[in-house]
Amino acid sequence: MSPAPEAPALPGPALLFCPADRPDRYAKAAARADAVILDLEDAVAPDAKDAARRAVQEAWPGLDPDRTVLRVNPRQSPWWEEDAAAAARLGVRWVMLPKAEDPAAVRALAPARVIALCETAAGVLAAPALAAEPGCAALTWGAEDLMADLGGAGSRRSRDGAPHDVVLHARSSVLLAAAAHRTAAIDTVFLDIADLEGLAAESAEAAESGFTAKMCIHPGHAGPIRAAFRPSEEELRWARGVTAAAAEAGSGVFRFEGRMIDAPLLGQARAILRRAGE
Repeated sequence: MSPAPEAPALPGPALLFCPADRPDRYAKAAARADAVILDLEDAVAPDAKDAARRAVQEAWPGLDPDRTVLRVNPRQSPWWEEDAAAAARLGVRWVMLPKAEDPAAVRALAPARVIALCETAAGVLAAPALAAEPGCAALTWGAEDLMADLGGAGSRRSRDGAPHDVVLHARSSVLLAAAAHRTAAIDTVFLDIADLEGLAAESAEAAESGFTAKMCIHPGHAGPIRAAFRPSEEELRWARGVTAAAAEAGSGVFRFEGRMIDAPLLGQARAILRRAGE
C-alpha cells in the first residue's frame, strides 16, 4: 500500500461537528469554526445513513477539502464499507475513525489522513499503535462512549461534577501516545453548551497540556476555544524573548529575566509560538 501523500497541516484549534444529514448547515458550520466535522456516525439515525452519505457526496465539490473532516461509521458497523468507499471516491483528505482500535482500519482509509478516535477501553490501550501508523494524522478521545464501554454511569462524578479518574487517565494516555509518535492530539468536546466559563477553562488546560485542537458540538463554542488556545500577550512576550536570547546565546543553558533557560524551557517557548502561528 502506498504511503499517504503530503497533506496540509491539521486545521484547528476549533473543530465543529455537523450532522451529515443536514447539508443546509454545512456552510454555516464551516464559517464558524476552523474546520467542520461532517458526522455520518452518532449524529445520524440508522435509517438516515445512506441519505447522509449521499448528501455529503452531492455537497463535496463545493466544500473546502482542507477544512472538512468526514467522520465515518466504525469499522465494526454495517456502514463501514460504503463510508470508506465514498471517502476514497471523493478524495477526502481528513477522515475521523470512531471506535478506533485496530491499526488496520487506519491503513484501510489510505490515502486519507486519519484522526483516530479512541473512545473504548481497547481504543485507549491501542492509542500508541494507532499513532504509529503513517496514515494517522492525530489522536482524539471520547469520554461518554468510553464510560458506556466501561459500564459506567457518566464521565463526571455525581458529587462534584469533576471527571472520573479513569476519564482523566484515558485523556492523558491519548495525549502521551500522540506525543510519543510526534502526531497531533485533539481534545474531546465539552458537553455543557451554556457553561462557557467551564469550556474556556478546559480549553486553556488542553492547550497548555499540549493538545493542538479541541472538538465542539455547538457553534458558540468555537470562539472560546480559539481564544483559549491563543497565547496571551505576556506568554508571547516571554516566548519571543526566550527564543531571541537562545539565538544570541548559540547553545547551552542561558539566563533570561533572572531565570536559567535550558532545553525544556526553550521547547515550551517554541510551543507557545507555534500556538500563535509564529
